[in-house]
Amino acid sequence: MFKLPSNLSAPFGLLGDEAKLSFRSQPGGIAKLASTRNISDTDTYWNQYVELFDSASDVFSLISPNDIRRALLEAPENVATLLRVISTRLFNLVSDHTFPSSSNPSVASLATSMTSLIRTGSGERNTTKEVLNCIRVLQRVLPVIFELEGETSRFEQEVLWKKEEVPDEDTTANDSSAQFVIEDEEEDDDTQASRPTSPKASETKPLKTLPSLAERLFSCLIDLMFCCGFTLPTKLQADHYKINYVIWEKGVGSTVDPGPSHIYDSNKTEVLRLLLVLFSKQIYVSPSALLSTPSAYTLHFVQRTPRRDVLTVLCSLLNTAMNSQNAASNSIGGMTTRLPYNHLVFKGEDPRTTLVSTCFQLLCVLLDFQSGSTRDADVGSGDTQSSAPTSKTNAFRYFLAKLHRTQDLAFIVDGSASILEGQMASLNNLLPGSRKPVPYVTDTIIFFWKMIELNKKFRAYILETDKGVNITAYLLCYCLEIKDKPQQHGLCRAISYIVQTLSAEHSFGMKLSSPVKAQLPAKWQPVGTAGDFMINSIYAIVATTSGNLSSLYPALIIALSNCAPYFKNLSVTASTRLVQLFTSFSNSLFLLSDEGHPRLLYFMLEVFNAVILHNLSDNPHLIYAILGSHKAFEDLGTFTLARGLRDVRRAQLAKEEQAQRVENSGSGRADSEASRESRIEKARLVQRDSDNALGLSRATISEEPAAGGAAEATSTSEDDSPSTQPLMSPTAGETPTRPNSPPSVSEKARGKMKERRSVSMDQSLERIAAAGIGRNGFVPTQEWVTSWQQGLPLDPIMLTISELFPKVQDIQNGRHKSNSTTAIVDFLSNVTLKDTLPPPPPVTPRRFMWSEASIVWLTSLIWGEIYVRGMTPLGVWNSTNVRLFYVKHTQTQQLQIKDAVSSVVGGLLGRTASGEGSPRQRPAA
Repeated sequence: MFKLPSNLSAPFGLLGDEAKLSFRSQPGGIAKLASTRNISDTDTYWNQYVELFDSASDVFSLISPNDIRRALLEAPENVATLLRVISTRLFNLVSDHTFPSSSNPSVASLATSMTSLIRTGSGERNTTKEVLNCIRVLQRVLPVIFELEGETSRFEQEVLWKKEEVPDEDTTANDSSAQFVIEDEEEDDDTQASRPTSPKASETKPLKTLPSLAERLFSCLIDLMFCCGFTLPTKLQADHYKINYVIWEKGVGSTVDPGPSHIYDSNKTEVLRLLLVLFSKQIYVSPSALLSTPSAYTLHFVQRTPRRDVLTVLCSLLNTAMNSQNAASNSIGGMTTRLPYNHLVFKGEDPRTTLVSTCFQLLCVLLDFQSGSTRDADVGSGDTQSSAPTSKTNAFRYFLAKLHRTQDLAFIVDGSASILEGQMASLNNLLPGSRKPVPYVTDTIIFFWKMIELNKKFRAYILETDKGVNITAYLLCYCLEIKDKPQQHGLCRAISYIVQTLSAEHSFGMKLSSPVKAQLPAKWQPVGTAGDFMINSIYAIVATTSGNLSSLYPALIIALSNCAPYFKNLSVTASTRLVQLFTSFSNSLFLLSDEGHPRLLYFMLEVFNAVILHNLSDNPHLIYAILGSHKAFEDLGTFTLARGLRDVRRAQLAKEEQAQRVENSGSGRADSEASRESRIEKARLVQRDSDNALGLSRATISEEPAAGGAAEATSTSEDDSPSTQPLMSPTAGETPTRPNSPPSVSEKARGKMKERRSVSMDQSLERIAAAGIGRNGFVPTQEWVTSWQQGLPLDPIMLTISELFPKVQDIQNGRHKSNSTTAIVDFLSNVTLKDTLPPPPPVTPRRFMWSEASIVWLTSLIWGEIYVRGMTPLGVWNSTNVRLFYVKHTQTQQLQIKDAVSSVVGGLLGRTASGEGSPRQRPAA
């Protein structure tokens, strides 16, 4: 049989796999790292780490974390040598005149090189491949180094951060020190005092201190980010200088587009991924020590990087991220996004998408970093005191906060909005799953939060335009989409804080009367004004999560309180839902189940007070709904622990009796009759609660078409929701806990039932209180109830009810009852209570305030997202001891990794035999 000679087959890569398998299995491969002590720096063994691999997946599959751990235990000096050799090789390659190698060769040159390979059996040196392999090996080894703790972490300090002193006449030392003089001069330009680094330099005048390996690595990576022929087009090269600090793309700081660089996107991603790995030292620190133990790598990068490099890196990352949608639409892969189900045809990772994701991740990490000396400095004094970044605390936060040109702000707003629009378009489609969701939408939301937090001019700009309302609508809509996914609850919490931050601005409130122009999915399509949409969205988030997102409720309700002074012409649905939220929060079971729940009731009362005091006549539907629920407000004024516990006990007994009736029924027909009777009884109770002294019907103030439909919804909610859940839907929450909601029986029978239950209820109240009725076992006391009950802001509401209730009742009792609702709305639209109500207080919104706990939480959220995204296809941080957050492995992880590997192997139009690439079988990311 015909057989190719080795010198002929090797150039075609036919023996490449054999060499890689030998590296994995033979003693001279990865095993030698741990088995042979003190391998010399000049040993040819290290060459295979630079020359053998052809892709990032080769490095991550052939070198495992356990291989590095074993070497650290048995031959740690070899790991140190590996880091030094690979880093030194990288530094030398970058300065080599043969780097970068020719990329994207022509057909003619490719044919010539192949002919040469066949003749000689070896090809020319590929320096670009060697540089990439150096970067990839460092990506693989460093996370295992970072997980070391205690005495073993000295290894990292000795290898990566130890500095050497050399004689002053050494040219290398002079060149290195010149690079750091820029930094000192930069600090002298600042008005603040410089760091005490000059005394140390003066003490060592005869000698020069060389930068550490980590510092040289950062300088090298920054050079690689702007290396013509590697990450930038070769046409940007000036003379023989291949390093040109040119912003990657048009946008902030650059009005010139360097041109398409799609062939360099993967190289950029490799460099940025190594930067991300260096910054990931943070995830190997416990949350309690995160702020006091800053990562030396991120600390150096945000404080010791020269101003020129900071600005160029920041603008490059920012412009690449903000141009993501425009660049994608101009590429072949972007054009295919317009085709339905294109992501099922073109498998594998898109280099542009991966680059944009990495840019966003780096931006979030750099803008979030506030550990140790990087915490924002206090500015001002007294009531005007705030915190802000400086060029010495975190240069990236500082320069982002300094952006002020209108075109730059508009560029960032349009870029962020276009990404969110793309995500909404993937949800708002007639063909389910026809468009792939935007993979970096989480990073976009966090970056947007950092922008409105750091840059006051950006916040003011976005709120002066319709973009602010549209982006808020996108955020609330996306929160509604992911609220039922536990793994996304952290992002839901971030969105609630963003909404609270925006709601505290006066210009945001002034936009609430305008309609929402954003294109949203049909099921969340806004009806009415932006204020209506905001109320309906927050109601949907609260009412449909049954307390699972209770950490979001305060921020969302505070946002309503901040916006309440600006609410005008609220619709019937929005008005009803505000009252339903109040009814849920005033439920005895909800109030007594947690120490923090009464504050939600307090915020809801503030919403009503703000509307009454600022825009009473402009919101007749809300005032009508408040009057319809006057009994709930009156009961709050006399609320006691004993009465609340009786309500809880009454709800428990009602549920027990209902369960007993179902148990005692002997046949399916009897079951059906019992459930029908139960539904009828509940419908009467709901109707009685709604048809109070005002005679309001649910059809008037709610979106349910009829009482029967409302009763059916009530029955379903109450039967399905366990009693331990503190927050049920408002419709279901009213029925079992209303203190004056008797069953539909005669007065005599009702009196006997109350007498029969009173003894057992009184005896069990103390037991209920002692056992705690909440999920966390909170035990309410009368002193605690008094502390918050007496502080409830009920006065404006009760004054309004006392003034308007009799007049509305008179209108209802008039001759034309069929038109009473219209007459009442007209009356409330022209009513004024200036002589009765106190003057409206100044608007004092509650702003989101950062604390150490919230900073640690957001950092863990950002790195958690990065960790999960890094699991496939490479698994950058897999199998390492992460301490910042808890990693829970599920069975779907193996399927996810398997699918990712099949995508890489299959390539374009790749398919697995079993069809594992199908979207129905692919686990959610």
